[in-house]
Amino acid sequence: MRSLERIAHWDLQLCVKMNRVCYRLTWRVLFRCISMLGDGIAWYGLMAVLLLRYRNEAVIPVLHMIIVGVICTAGYKLLKAHTSRPRPYQVHQSIQHFIAPLDRFSFPSGHTLHAVAFSLIAVAYYPALTLVLTVFSLLVAASRVVLGLHYPSDVVAGAALGGAIALGSFTLLV
Repeated sequence: MRSLERIAHWDLQLCVKMNRVCYRLTWRVLFRCISMLGDGIAWYGLMAVLLLRYRNEAVIPVLHMIIVGVICTAGYKLLKAHTSRPRPYQVHQSIQHFIAPLDRFSFPSGHTLHAVAFSLIAVAYYPALTLVLTVFSLLVAASRVVLGLHYPSDVVAGAALGGAIALGSFTLLV
């Protein structure tokens, strides 16, 4: 039990430190924009661009992303409903939220889950996207903690789940 307490303490301390970034307006605006893009806009845009650029060749990758997106959404909603972990700003007065959450609970981070899943699938089909999608996914993950909506452990869990779903989908769908 002692190691779980240490992890929870580390989780909270890192959350508090990262949240302080948003005390500066420039960073707050940047991370809010990244987070809003991670709401789905960036992924829908990516799918549209792939279809416009690669036409019929992009149909399978885009359908793959859509199917995985539906599975990811169902999985994280189920987990959130069963874990019911409150968001950091709801529990700790030292943490402020700088954007409205899309749903009620914190665990896992759906934004991070989708960012990792979509990125892995897109990169498997279009390796040239690796750098831009890796950087964007890391920024989406960081934005969730910086904005006070998630603990770092929520983001790690979201990334692990998104990665597992994406990688598993290659076995089932490809």
